Amino acid sequence: MKPEPRRNEMITWEEVDKLIDHLIPQFKREFTAMVLITRGGIIPGGLLAEAMNITHILTAAVDFPAQMQHQQSTAFMAWPEFIQFPADDKLRGRPTLIVDDVWGSGRTITSVKNRVSAAGGFPETCVLHFNPYRNLFGNVRPDYYAAITDAFIVYPWEINRGADHVLLGEI
Repeated sequence: MKPEPRRNEMITWEEVDKLIDHLIPQFKREFTAMVLITRGGIIPGGLLAEAMNITHILTAAVDFPAQMQHQQSTAFMAWPEFIQFPADDKLRGRPTLIVDDVWGSGRTITSVKNRVSAAGGFPETCVLHFNPYRNLFGNVRPDYYAAITDAFIVYPWEINRGADHVLLGEI
């Protein structure tokens, strides 16, 4: 059986601004730290940090081991590898907002949330887009999200900017 084609949706910078504006009034507490999940959470996290005046900004990089095609059913059971993660003392006792661009399966942001909690932080999750159709965690969802989608989102910072796409002299 052939899988259904994936629907792509390109988001503009103006739409990103609207998503950020939709998120900010949702926050129920003041956060003293923010963990940005690389790479997707860097830009939305930076925008939120600036708007909320959060200066204690940290990053987390998570990888899940590649799975072979015939192991598709066990692919989502792999343990995360934390390539980069803040030291526990940077998180302990802090209300911490964890930011990523999208919650698809939820594995990455949930792994980061659990690790922040284990370090003694008080984590809450935030994404621009939540995809409940790919979510592996049942009724668990992000604490804060700006939109629900079933599409593969392409953000303006993901547009190909390679040397062959740069227009020289038109700045």
